[in-house]
Amino acid sequence: MGMVSEFKKFAMKGNVVDMAVGIVIGAAFGKIVSSFVNDILMPPIGMMIGGVDFSQLSFTLKEAVGETAAVTINYGNFIQTALDFIIIAFAIFMVVKGMNRMKKKEEEKPAAPPKPTNEEVLLAEIRDLLKKD
Repeated sequence: MGMVSEFKKFAMKGNVVDMAVGIVIGAAFGKIVSSFVNDILMPPIGMMIGGVDFSQLSFTLKEAVGETAAVTINYGNFIQTALDFIIIAFAIFMVVKGMNRMKKKEEEKPAAPPKPTNEEVLLAEIRDLLKKD
């Protein structure tokens, strides 16, 4: 099997395509959550604690000298990123929980009764013939 045909077979498998779709949707969802945290959630929180802009919170290790930039630890960005992660993790948890609930409902559905064996069918026919006589 040639490398191109082998790659085509691999790329067209259902789970690979599903994974690619999931990655694209996950990336878009991450951007939505980042915007939610940065643009909607953090400004009111910053205002409640005294007008703090979390993206500007940092600890300066070394001041800027001339054209050399200052060395800072930007813990405000870390706080925003941590909130992004918590929201995304919670959303994924809720999706997985919903999927598990649906899967559990499918498993709880009663299975169809098993088909009677050939012996049982023959015995039922004999019984029915005896009832006629």
